[in-house]
Amino acid sequence: MIVALDGTVLVMAQPGMRRDLGASVAQVQWTSTAYLLTVAAFLVVAGRLGDRYGHPRLAIIGVLGFAAASAGIALAPGVGWVIALRAAQGFFGALLQPATLALLRLAYPPDRLAGPVAVRTSAIGVAAAAGPLLGGLLVAHLGWRAVFVVNVPLALAIAALILAVRVPEPERTGAGRPPLGSAALLVAAVAALVHALAGVPAYGWTAPPTLLGLGGAAGLGVLLVRWERRAAHPLVPAAVARSMPVMAAMALLLTASGALSGALFTATFLLQDVRGLGAYDTALRLLPLTAVMVAGAPLAGFAQRRFGARRIALAGTGLVALGIAGLCGEALTGVGGAVLGAGFAAVMVTATGTVVGDAPPGYAGVVGGLKQTATNVGPAFGIALAAGAGAGAGAGAGAGATPALLALAALAAVGLLPAALLPGRPRGAAAGDLVGEDAGQRGERAPAAHGPADRERR
Repeated sequence: MIVALDGTVLVMAQPGMRRDLGASVAQVQWTSTAYLLTVAAFLVVAGRLGDRYGHPRLAIIGVLGFAAASAGIALAPGVGWVIALRAAQGFFGALLQPATLALLRLAYPPDRLAGPVAVRTSAIGVAAAAGPLLGGLLVAHLGWRAVFVVNVPLALAIAALILAVRVPEPERTGAGRPPLGSAALLVAAVAALVHALAGVPAYGWTAPPTLLGLGGAAGLGVLLVRWERRAAHPLVPAAVARSMPVMAAMALLLTASGALSGALFTATFLLQDVRGLGAYDTALRLLPLTAVMVAGAPLAGFAQRRFGARRIALAGTGLVALGIAGLCGEALTGVGGAVLGAGFAAVMVTATGTVVGDAPPGYAGVVGGLKQTATNVGPAFGIALAAGAGAGAGAGAGAGATPALLALAALAAVGLLPAALLPGRPRGAAAGDLVGEDAGQRGERAPAAHGPADRERR
């Protein structure tokens, strides 16, 4: 929640930051890009470290580091310091995010995960909705530095909760040396991909910087796959890579988060550049979408337990595509926004629950890191797709909105393919057997004898 709040609050702080620090537009953009690059690049590595050294420990380091970086930004004398500390914030945020999912996996058996995942989704939605409003109030009355100061007490409160709540300690995996080669290749590949996608709104899809970045990311990805196949202790274990539900859920999260973020990007330009609304009024116009998403998450969790992940994910994906297509004349107000919010809530709850619940024993952290990577790379791709289709093109923002939204609806519809591969029945006692635990063993995650984790430790 604190990571989602920080990301949305920052948008309101950037104009004041630019004036106060004398920064250029490109430098201000890097206060977002530096964070996005580091958080996306280190998520899987952080999840693997949590599986090896313990998720509560990683969560404490992440949240305290996030607080320290936030305090440093509040005191930063120049924009260079802000950019560097935002990168540090991204690193500590990467430590924190997979740990929260892994802790849910430790605390709840698979047949009871839908409820906690729905609460987590609602909390993220509340943070995303409150961010622009809170940021606007803080900047208006206390200045841009206040939006980073507010992170410090929140982070300390989270750290206290982590220390106070005890969860069962799983048998840790990966007793061999950390997979440093795989980690370095993954960090470089994800950083190159996100950097290239983040530059599409400025350069376009066919510009040399974009093509070079995408080509570099693809080349590094090929090297990573070859390295992983030969590694004795791969960063992404074979048990995870072969799990069809986990891989399908992550593909669904990538397409859905990309479609939603691209739609929000398009709508923001429509509301501000075409309709002339300010940032605060724009945030108010987007509240209905977020409200439906927050309210719909618990309902999606209940529906998943009753009807299974596949049906709910298919329905949610269809609603996301229809909602975005219906926004062409509404700019994220009215029925289109409500449909989009309801669909995205269903997708997030079912896909996240599948990722966490179907994680092979002992690998909840690395699976959580992969999930968070998908939901960080997806928005970068969605915004790049929207910009490439004409959204945000200055005076042509209105004309480019319809093709952009239709392209994003098509991206959401692609998610129907992985959604059809999710589990087709509610997770009950038998589902617990699939991940190597008895239904009554609440929170216990010891790997099954001679299972994938056991083989890797050998």
